[in-house]
Amino acid sequence: MSEFADVRFLTVAEVAALMRVSKMTVYRMVHAGELPAVRFGRSYRVPESAVTELLQRPASDVG
Repeated sequence: MSEFADVRFLTVAEVAALMRVSKMTVYRMVHAGELPAVRFGRSYRVPESAVTELLQRPASDVG
């Protein structure tokens, strides 16, 4: 459990706002395995570190 103590999770809406894409795009990325996520009930949470990593990749590596 201690490994999750410093992990910050973002909602799909927060990820969409950070990446400047629609929520549907974030859901597609999660379902395609491009963005890791944890499901809590009916909603998803994405580790902030995964979003940071994705945004720091060169454009040629994305997609």
